[in-house]
Amino acid sequence: MIEFENVSFSYTGQEHDGLHEINLKISEGECVLFCGRSGCGKTTITRLVNGLIPQFYQGEFHGRVLVDGHEISSLPMYQIAAKVGSVFQNPRTQFFNVDTDSEIAFGIENETRPPQELIKRVKEAAEDLRIQKLRNRNIFELSGGEKQKIAFASVYAMNPQIYLLDEPSSNLDMTSIQELREHLRLIKKQGKTVLIAEHRLYYLMELADRIVYLEKGEIKGIYTPEKFRQLSEQEREHMGLRAVNLWAVFPPKTHLLATTPVLELRNVTLRYKKRTILHDIGLSAGKGEVIGVVGHNGAGKTTFSRALCGLHKDFEGQFLWEGKPMERKARLKRSYMVMQDVNYELFADSVEAECSFGIRNPDQTLVNATLEELGLSPHRKRHPNTLSGGQKQRVAVAVSMVCGKDLLVFDEPTSGLDFDSMTQVAGLIRRLSDMGKIIFVVTHDFEFVCRTCSRVLHFDEGEMPDDVPVTMDALPKLRELFSVSDGKER
Repeated sequence: MIEFENVSFSYTGQEHDGLHEINLKISEGECVLFCGRSGCGKTTITRLVNGLIPQFYQGEFHGRVLVDGHEISSLPMYQIAAKVGSVFQNPRTQFFNVDTDSEIAFGIENETRPPQELIKRVKEAAEDLRIQKLRNRNIFELSGGEKQKIAFASVYAMNPQIYLLDEPSSNLDMTSIQELREHLRLIKKQGKTVLIAEHRLYYLMELADRIVYLEKGEIKGIYTPEKFRQLSEQEREHMGLRAVNLWAVFPPKTHLLATTPVLELRNVTLRYKKRTILHDIGLSAGKGEVIGVVGHNGAGKTTFSRALCGLHKDFEGQFLWEGKPMERKARLKRSYMVMQDVNYELFADSVEAECSFGIRNPDQTLVNATLEELGLSPHRKRHPNTLSGGQKQRVAVAVSMVCGKDLLVFDEPTSGLDFDSMTQVAGLIRRLSDMGKIIFVVTHDFEFVCRTCSRVLHFDEGEMPDDVPVTMDALPKLRELFSVSDGKER
């Protein structure tokens, strides 16, 4: 079905990255998981199969990539698109329309299908994937996880034989990850061939037929799920890989909670386009607290984060700092936000310059130390846009360390990060906590919360029903909030 024959590829200007002597055969109907550290070559594998290399991404290419006996590099894109469907890590990069129905129909419309068939295929895709509630919606009003579902549906409607998914769970809450798992199970039952590049592994253990481990562009191991589970925790972490069973993840550490409130929210209500998103929120936080913010996709977590930073205007209630009212402009000056889509906040022409961009009198020693701690020193002269998704995320996190603000908000800081990078970000956040910063972390990452947070706020149906400390005693409640599952029915 898919064959890699002595494939090597290096991106233009990045001769040390890419792939080296890849030989691999993937059978029809097989589900193959590609894993490894950020930058190991997982995404490059998918780009070779869908023709983006060499037709869009330029570089030095050797070897052959065959699909059904045809060399991909010699096929026009429209022929590849009829056979291979891709779901990218950032779904926004593959949208062409402003409403969800048109987006789902876009691929099949380009195949010049008759209007009645378009209507039928869109309806069937929404029903099969159980996303009827997302139909006839404005794409720009969807959450990140909802956008990912529409991206998957647009591929599903085209009914390709091969599915390529690049970090498909990175923007999804736990419930949506379980839904994604069911979508993958559905297409696998249909006999589709599935290639997944992913850091989150636990939800794929019951689906993957083989697991290909990549390191520095080379295949270092190919495992069955059974053999992969036999790796010890130390071996897996040494490979830079995430947990394969979240029920067995290390217990959370007890954090000392701050007793003196510095930040307070009183009766805060947030609206978006005249619709109430969160109602009557009240909380307090002290210096050094790391507060997780959880809830399903669309529950209002990002709106809450933007309001904390003074970026959201439509609200009622009070924000106070050390007992004094803190208006929106004051919150803008006191806070820094690492966005879920870091491409919105990368402006400089090098990683090093990004860390001090717009900062008056930056501390170069701190810049150097932060780059070193996050493993970014080798990339300090590279343009941020040439980095992998996980590397870009670390750059944005590095900026938060250097900027010197008191209130820091991280929106999905571990999205797309491997184990090494996740633990590095956790270490950085603990350092920021030790410096007395107040930190909010919007996340679906249970593993990360256990390593970093002192408490967890839960948003649901416009309210904040839970404020739970991260302690051993609260572990059952935390697992309930995250709907943690190892992929098996319980």
